[in-house]
Amino acid sequence: MDYEKLIDEETWSFIRETGSYYPDDTATFSVEDQRKAYSEMAAAFRAPRPEVVAVTERTVGNVSVRIYEAGDPTRTVMYCHGGGFVVGDLNSHDDVCCEICEQTGYRVIAVDYRLAPDYPHPAQFEDAWTVLEWIARTYDEGGVVLAGDSAGALLCASVAHHARGRLDVVMGQVLIYPVLGGDLSLPSYTEHAHAPMLTREDITFYMGVRTGGAAAPTADPTYAPLQDSDFTRLPPTVMFSADCDPIRDDCKAYKEALEAAGTPVHWINEAGLVHGYLRARHRVQRARDSFERITLAIEGLGQEIWPYDD
Repeated sequence: MDYEKLIDEETWSFIRETGSYYPDDTATFSVEDQRKAYSEMAAAFRAPRPEVVAVTERTVGNVSVRIYEAGDPTRTVMYCHGGGFVVGDLNSHDDVCCEICEQTGYRVIAVDYRLAPDYPHPAQFEDAWTVLEWIARTYDEGGVVLAGDSAGALLCASVAHHARGRLDVVMGQVLIYPVLGGDLSLPSYTEHAHAPMLTREDITFYMGVRTGGAAAPTADPTYAPLQDSDFTRLPPTVMFSADCDPIRDDCKAYKEALEAAGTPVHWINEAGLVHGYLRARHRVQRARDSFERITLAIEGLGQEIWPYDD
């Protein structure tokens, strides 16, 4: 794959800067060192909080959450961060959550779910579900848009599947370069096996860590939404993938499953972008444009607007 042609210089500059904090071989580090490197990298790219956003923290059950509000929000976004289920926290995606709040006017609640391998699956799912149940009980105006990136997007989709018949507050989900449990024989896993920022080998490593070394579950949508046998009654879904990313085609597989079940779904594959591009939204025009599409999708789902014509 000729990434020199596919990826523009702005994006390459972002990739190189990321690598200075979080090298390609970081998956070989100890978990403690991986988390330290990831936190340093996130801090280096973090944008200042907008002044209009008020931020509070609390504990829901045993789960820490960070709440972002601007004005009088009419909807809530539950945001789950990426990081391979191993790294990331409330600080790593603080600026992303702030900007979603500022641009949509919705309340954003970030979930500090437990991380593997300290807490293997299903701990991450259980924490996300605990927070969604709390949101449903706490905010009278109702209406939740699920949003997350990478591993966090998987958690959002898993929660959306589990909510059917249990909670009626989920208005939609916005999944940003999601890993969804796709078959490793999908074309993108081969075409982009050695992509910048995320490789097929990285994915295999993180999925193994997530289970604590045990065999991966099967037929368990709380582990991988694509393992579900029923894709009916799911909320309207908008997905964003990076074209230069081995997990790109998880979006294709999920889109096909949702379409077959009659669920409104739209997939945007962002040309020339790489896994983790949210962090580049203030440096790379392609990422900036994608983030605008992401926030518009979140806002639209919260207003029950579906502008897509697939």
